[in-house]
Amino acid sequence: MKKPRIVILGAGYGGMMTTVNLQKMLGTNEANITLVNKHDYHYQTTWLHENSAGTLHHDRTRIPIKDVVDFNKVDFVQDTVVSIKADEKKVQLENGELEYDYLVVALGFEPATFGIKGLEENAFMITNINSARLIRDHIEYNFARYNNENEERPELLTIVVGGAGFTGIEFVGELANRVEELCREYDIDRDQVRLINVEAGPTALAGFDPELVEYAMNRLEAKGVEFKLGTMIKECTEEGIIVEKDGEQEEIKSKNVIWAAGVRGNSIVEKSGFEVNRGRVPVRDDLRAPNDDDVFIIGDCALVFNKETERPYPPTAQIAIQMAETTAANLKALVRGSHELESFEPDIKGTVASLGEDDAIGVVFNGKKLYGWRAVFMKKIIDNRYLFKLGGLGLVLKKGKF
Repeated sequence: MKKPRIVILGAGYGGMMTTVNLQKMLGTNEANITLVNKHDYHYQTTWLHENSAGTLHHDRTRIPIKDVVDFNKVDFVQDTVVSIKADEKKVQLENGELEYDYLVVALGFEPATFGIKGLEENAFMITNINSARLIRDHIEYNFARYNNENEERPELLTIVVGGAGFTGIEFVGELANRVEELCREYDIDRDQVRLINVEAGPTALAGFDPELVEYAMNRLEAKGVEFKLGTMIKECTEEGIIVEKDGEQEEIKSKNVIWAAGVRGNSIVEKSGFEVNRGRVPVRDDLRAPNDDDVFIIGDCALVFNKETERPYPPTAQIAIQMAETTAANLKALVRGSHELESFEPDIKGTVASLGEDDAIGVVFNGKKLYGWRAVFMKKIIDNRYLFKLGGLGLVLKKGKF
């Protein structure tokens, strides 16, 4: 009897955890499992803001796929996905083609620019290891340039971060610490540096506990962060940004504009013919595509609604990891001939946002609020827990935060 072919696209949180779970659940004689990824490593997307700020080396964030995936049980194909031909049950890669019986789409996110003029051309985006390195090096280069220019150029020391959601706030928290180091290193007065966080909404960390948001803003403002809330970025140019608040426009000159204000699902999914809502596929309860029983879509590419609030769950690592567990269990059932599939039920255990390595806020254990070192400690527990689920104690000792 022919073994079913399971193809997993993407080695982010969803793809990696699906692969690791399947290699434990299925024997080599039950299915052929193939993981496809552009690089030979997995990286922790939730640590990219630290890499971008330069407070954590990018090698700490990268995990070689061979360290956690058993290549005796899983075929690894290092290639780039071009398109999904669901009607033919094929995946087109840059260097070949794969056929599948069951497909897991976990291709991750792309920045959502909301049509803002010049943003794609002139702003930096926190999307992967390489973009994080570019941001880190670019900011440091401009600090190095400052005292070597013949005239005052404050735009070199002006850092603008678009978006005050989790990524934006965590990034400015890391930057606030990093700026102090850069000023000492390059003989710059801290008062000459501007670190500006621009948010179109009326508050930072929308939907988060207001008391914790106030704490976060007060702590970050004390470190020199300027908040511009209720302020829309209208255009991004080579010289900086143009913002608008209450009908008044202002130009902020900056050579360091970083966009961190939203994501959408990978555009390959939409271009391959799947119906999307804001770039994400509204999946069924068992995480399969609406009209395809053989395709699971998880992580940032999937849209799952909270039945209580009737709003989508945010595309977080926590959700992607839980989706992977459900998907692996359902694939095991299908491979073994069962059609009784599990429904995905998110179990939100809490949310913690860092404000730099020395501070954080969080809500855990059914509403318990955490501040300061307690939240920092909880953040490390969450990070290390994922590493343990992925690669056991050895990976925690190698890559964990202590």
